[in-house]
Amino acid sequence: MTVTGKKLKIGMIGIGVGGAEILRAMDGMDTIDLVAGADVVPATLERFKDRFPHARTYLSAEELCRDADVDAVWVSSPNRFHAEHTILAARHGKHIVVEKPMAVSLDQARAMVEAAEQHGVHLLAGHTRAFTLPIRAMRKVITSGHYGDLRALNIWSYSDWMLRPRTADELDIAQGGGIPFRQGPHQIDTVRLLGGGLVRSVRAQTGAWMKERSIPGYYAAFLEFENGLPATIVHNGYGYFLGAELVPWGTDKQVYTATQRGDIRRALRAGSRDETAEKQSIRIGGQRERDYFYSGDNDPWWPEDMGMAIASLDRADIRQSPFGLFIHDDNGKHDVEVVKKHEMGHVQRRAELEELYDAVFNGKPLWHNGRWGLATLEVCLALMQSAKERREIMLQHQVAVAPGYDADLSTPRV
Repeated sequence: MTVTGKKLKIGMIGIGVGGAEILRAMDGMDTIDLVAGADVVPATLERFKDRFPHARTYLSAEELCRDADVDAVWVSSPNRFHAEHTILAARHGKHIVVEKPMAVSLDQARAMVEAAEQHGVHLLAGHTRAFTLPIRAMRKVITSGHYGDLRALNIWSYSDWMLRPRTADELDIAQGGGIPFRQGPHQIDTVRLLGGGLVRSVRAQTGAWMKERSIPGYYAAFLEFENGLPATIVHNGYGYFLGAELVPWGTDKQVYTATQRGDIRRALRAGSRDETAEKQSIRIGGQRERDYFYSGDNDPWWPEDMGMAIASLDRADIRQSPFGLFIHDDNGKHDVEVVKKHEMGHVQRRAELEELYDAVFNGKPLWHNGRWGLATLEVCLALMQSAKERREIMLQHQVAVAPGYDADLSTPRV
């Protein structure tokens, strides 16, 4: 990112858990000025004002979008409002970052893209693990040709996602609830980035195995790219086994320990869990916010929501290491550091904001634009359609990774 001396003035629509994840990164960037926030929960707005006293607060997205001092909005409202709030912001001339999933239907996503293009604003589909430095470095190694052609991609995740506190809309697949909508974009965005973007077809199954949570908590999908590249993605969010246990430096805890996970299941079965209070406790200013978003900055990577990614090339396999990548080649296993220890946490969340800043002030391409986000959403929806209809789904709206992607990213020589 080239710093121009200008600041990008951002307003946040929806200061929930998703919004809380990016607030710390915004606060730590000299190029970003968080000037406004909108939320329908008064207590959340009060906490936001306490944290950012200079920022203006609004009870509606429309009020925030009418603020002439706002250059761009970060849309982290509930999934069913992503399209509405994105289109509203575009009509007011605001640039937009919309969290995953971009929308809950292709029609909504197309309307979002059209609105951004019509009003001449940038629309970035953000908040996926494809933005993290190890994944971007993995792509650099793949595209270097040093180890031959890319032959296969596999990503597997075992998380405790289904045990985390949920609001009613998060438990409704029609409103974008469930593992495929909420977590699928992490893996889909990543395999599309590593594989070149053009997925040809999807064959998948989903699973809803917890009667207290009617939404799907599992999926397994086989993706074939236009060039024949195979990719598998799997996410099991029921939290009995955790992917972090797959690496020797991992633990049996993601958000919860094994004991806590058992207690939560029993509370859900008994109907005694106060999810509303628990959810509020992890939003901005809540009692558990710091546990969620302000701890682990210096911890190594371990398989979390996106899981472990493995790229197989002619002469190497590549996967994540504690602070970068393991490259397994003819000369053994090499650990290539690409992230400094203090950058493991919130620092990596700046990538979306840096990309938007560069597009607005430096005239650089917006790589993860609306059409890229629409293509990721298409795979996500095809995964669910394939599971329902038990057949392969052909895709029509895929876009390739743009030439020049990450040309400025410097990674160690391998």
